[in-house]
Amino acid sequence: MEDLLRSYWWILLAAICLILYKYILRFLFGMVIVPEDRIGLVTKKFVLFGGDKEMPDGRIIATKGEAGFQAKGLAPGLYFGMWFWQYNVTMEQFTIIPEGQIGLVLAKDGVEIPTGNILAEHVECDNYQDASKFLLNGGQRGRQTAYITAGSYRINTMLFQVSVTDMVRIQESMVGIVTTLDGLPIEEGQIAGKLIAGHNNFQDFDKFITGGGNRGLQPQVILAGSYNLNPWAVQIEEIPMTEIPIGYVGVVISYIGQEGNDLTGSEFKHGNIVEKGFKGVWLQPLGPGKYPINKYIMKVEQVPTTNLVLNWASARSEAHNLDKNLSTITVRSKDGFPFNLDVAQIIHVPTTEAPKVIARFGNMVNLVSQVLEPTIGNYFRNSAQDSDVIAFLSTRKERQESAKAHIKKVLDEYNVNAVDTLIGDIVPPESLMKTLTDRKIAEEQKVTYNTQKQAQETRQGMEKETAIADMQKDIVKAQQSVEIAERTASATVKKSEGDAAGVKLAVGAEAEATKMRAHAEAEAMKARAEAESQAIKLKASAQAEQISLTGSAEAGKILAIGKSTAEAYELAVKALGEENFTRYKITEELSKAKIKLIPDVLIGGASGNGSAMDGLLGLKLMDMMDPKKKDPLIEEIKIIADKTSENKSLE
Repeated sequence: MEDLLRSYWWILLAAICLILYKYILRFLFGMVIVPEDRIGLVTKKFVLFGGDKEMPDGRIIATKGEAGFQAKGLAPGLYFGMWFWQYNVTMEQFTIIPEGQIGLVLAKDGVEIPTGNILAEHVECDNYQDASKFLLNGGQRGRQTAYITAGSYRINTMLFQVSVTDMVRIQESMVGIVTTLDGLPIEEGQIAGKLIAGHNNFQDFDKFITGGGNRGLQPQVILAGSYNLNPWAVQIEEIPMTEIPIGYVGVVISYIGQEGNDLTGSEFKHGNIVEKGFKGVWLQPLGPGKYPINKYIMKVEQVPTTNLVLNWASARSEAHNLDKNLSTITVRSKDGFPFNLDVAQIIHVPTTEAPKVIARFGNMVNLVSQVLEPTIGNYFRNSAQDSDVIAFLSTRKERQESAKAHIKKVLDEYNVNAVDTLIGDIVPPESLMKTLTDRKIAEEQKVTYNTQKQAQETRQGMEKETAIADMQKDIVKAQQSVEIAERTASATVKKSEGDAAGVKLAVGAEAEATKMRAHAEAEAMKARAEAESQAIKLKASAQAEQISLTGSAEAGKILAIGKSTAEAYELAVKALGEENFTRYKITEELSKAKIKLIPDVLIGGASGNGSAMDGLLGLKLMDMMDPKKKDPLIEEIKIIADKTSENKSLE
């Protein structure tokens, strides 16, 4: 076994050397191998000969061979003389910046940043891969203005600390408001820095600094896109772009810039209007569209250039909401009645006059509240005090025209065109309205009655004409009947004449024969006539005798009745007396007519012309004439009277 080990000792030695070759080579030759994805960071423990032995005060990275952290790193490859007892080599991975991100660099060594600055100025150092060059060129310690973009870098992490952050992205229809964190102070009287060119949307912040850029709010904005912006140098606020819709213009009010010359002249004394780029209200407004406006340095007031309707009505407001604080106008009439009325005012602001309106009032809301509201309200209140409610209602059209002329004259002074003034609903007091309503209803009823009367008269005339038309039909029918009868008779006559002509010939032939037959028949008829004549004569004699007997009998009857009636009257006269019988007959006739001549109660006095007996006799007669009571004497008198009347009629 021992002989076997002696034979292969060199194999074991070779395996150990293969495993520990790096350390052996490092020990023998000071050899260091840096892999292709690494960087060698060197720390020098001491200085044997040559070079400075100590670094300057405040420095932590050696650039001239001093002991300590070495600025120069080892790139991938093979190096000799890096004895392990003098040098310590640490392998670090490359610094990788992913896509869509940037690397922010913080230097741990270098020159101090000047007082007042917060970021170190950029120096040429191959994107911070050459630490020696950075330090030798005067690189400043601290946060760097420059950054490194996406990629792999051999960064000496003993000098530089790299942090990764996202790129800045501005979305569509948005705008980025820029605030810088370093630079010169903003000039006195300004709220934003000067406009600096050449810094590529603040992506080259060193050019911004060297160009004299100010820290703070910037007048320049950045539009939609992706930007490599150092967040230690620039802060971005993303806001929507300013949109001016169709039918509007945007009047720009700039808060920055130099004082410009007033372009309105001496007649306009309500503010300065200047050219674009100066501080104040710009003369040229912005048309419809989208604009990248920095809302912190300028303001855009939208002014409608189409006809604008404002409603003084509590229950109505337009989409622009300029009339949201307007309400129905309450006025008081001359006769002391308060009533409400709605008013609509149509105005138009010309495009060229929009800057003057904004310079005068600041915005459209102030125009409504400071001019239109008091002008229109006071006009209608004054107008109502000169008239009563009824007259105001009846002269609505005239008052509307007068208001239009007055308001147009007032608004012309404020660079606003008054298109029209319209009076809407007028609401009089309820008590007065009821009176007017009742009066109107009465008038309408009167008209209705007259109309109905005319309708009735028309209907009567129509019915009359209808009756005449109906009768006319009968008349025509009768006339036609007469005409038909006449024509029928005429036809019959003509037919008879024709028939007679034909018959005449036939009769002539038969006449002779008929003559013979007529003679024979005449003889026979003569005999029969003589017989019948004799019979009739005998019959007439018998009837005459019968009539004579019947007349004698009737005459005797009538005579007997007349005598009996006369005797009855005579007996009545004897029984009642001639005067009483006359009264009785008169009373009887009045009773038949149902005429009441005697009161139910009769009281006689000593001074009266009639006696008590006359009164009792009258009562008795009334009682006797009562149809409900039957007195024997009265019945007998009525029988006698009837007979007398019958006899008189026979006579």
